[in-house]
Amino acid sequence: MGAVLSWLRKHSGNKPEPTTNNNTIKTSKNSTTITADDTVVDIAGKMATDTVTSSGSSSDGRLTIIIVGAGLGGLGAAISCAMGGHSVRVIEQAKEISEIGAGLQITPNGSRLLQHWQVPEAFWKTVAEPTDLFVHRYSGEVLYRETDFNTRQRTKYGAPFVDVHRADLQQALYKRALALGVVFSLDERVVALDVAGRTDASLTTASGKSFTADLVIGADGLWSQCRKTFLNDAPRSQPIPTGDLAYRIVLTLDEISDEDLREWVRKPTVHFWIGPGAHAVGYSLRGGEMYNIVLLVPDNLPDQVSKEKASVQEMNELFSSWDPTLKRFLGYVDSVDKWKLMHMEELPHWVNDEANLVFLGDACHPMLPYLAQGANSSLEDGAVLGTLLSHVKEKSQLKTALHSYEAVRKQRGEAIVRETFNQRADFHMLNGDKQVFRDEALRAGPNWDTHAAFPSRWNCPKVQPWLYGYDAVAEAEKAVASQGKANVSSGPSGSALPHSQL
Repeated sequence: MGAVLSWLRKHSGNKPEPTTNNNTIKTSKNSTTITADDTVVDIAGKMATDTVTSSGSSSDGRLTIIIVGAGLGGLGAAISCAMGGHSVRVIEQAKEISEIGAGLQITPNGSRLLQHWQVPEAFWKTVAEPTDLFVHRYSGEVLYRETDFNTRQRTKYGAPFVDVHRADLQQALYKRALALGVVFSLDERVVALDVAGRTDASLTTASGKSFTADLVIGADGLWSQCRKTFLNDAPRSQPIPTGDLAYRIVLTLDEISDEDLREWVRKPTVHFWIGPGAHAVGYSLRGGEMYNIVLLVPDNLPDQVSKEKASVQEMNELFSSWDPTLKRFLGYVDSVDKWKLMHMEELPHWVNDEANLVFLGDACHPMLPYLAQGANSSLEDGAVLGTLLSHVKEKSQLKTALHSYEAVRKQRGEAIVRETFNQRADFHMLNGDKQVFRDEALRAGPNWDTHAAFPSRWNCPKVQPWLYGYDAVAEAEKAVASQGKANVSSGPSGSALPHSQL
């Protein structure tokens, strides 16, 4: 690895940030106009009709990069690559960037990237920063409580733990990407990708448009079309059910009349309820104006159904013996959907042989939501990839950079995937001797046993530091600077991840 990274050491300077595109772009009838920083920019129109024909990097060293998918990982990669000086286009099948979504927990490893990328300041006014974290027995008993959670997180990791609405974060990333000159081709679904045996990459959309670039980044999620191409549509390219599903609920203060519950929402905290075969999590959004609840239960959806409208009555019956406070919140739900939770076999590689296709986020390491690391890890992927690409001065260096990205990210991403299953095992433990021992451990606190993970990884002194302390940009720069270092996939301190996480 040290030999192939030698060029990086010679070219450690960052490229200047592209200037903001101040032109107003003509809109189509399905687009909407938003403000990116102080610049009014349209989100469809001309961008969706251009055809990219460049097949090589330009004379100034800029790569042409196409990102398939405008989810959080794709947007993070777009920002990072644009900040690195490259020409970036995002192709997204939605007609506009306006995901409804629900809540997300952005842990310090993610929030420090949002700070580094300088997302619009208005975003930070939409977050809720929880002051305390509770783990309840499903019946309501508090098994563990960490007070001053917000200040402890900032002190330990230098970045906040915040609860956000997905739509707020997506819009903030989108606006920042626009301000950096990223081009968006919306309402374009990729149907064909040609990468084998060629130095560039070509893709075609359902509308018949073709796009060519030096590099395609597959950020198209769990059902990735790019991954199907990469694996020749082999069975292992398909997601696998985990046996769980999620009910996702967002309530506004206007929908809640119970004054005790309204006060609960106004004072942001995080609550977990853990029970046999299931658990629930609740936290405030938008500064205490909304409440997000996720219920994680055994999957009863048909095999080929990934999402459907759920029965509110069935949902309430599943939690009929749970904490009265949780049931009072659920009593305000009049409509709910449920999602099948999926995962995937580990991919042998995240980069193809031609080094013109690379993956990030759910397209290569989908995660159960039990550690809230799906979004955070996708942002990490984008930050590492973009930082490494910022040191690419000519196309011949691209292959080395992409393999460095895989070396830095693959081990960590897959370790987090495995740790989510460990968290599920502890939170979904059936009643019995093991559950009694788990509850005693939670009551005793995180230092109950220095040799084992605390049942709540959210507070675990062994797991939390390598999750939350990870600095993706620093890790990428460390890979650039390293010579003769065979394994650059590391935890936040730069050392290898703990053996238990590998």
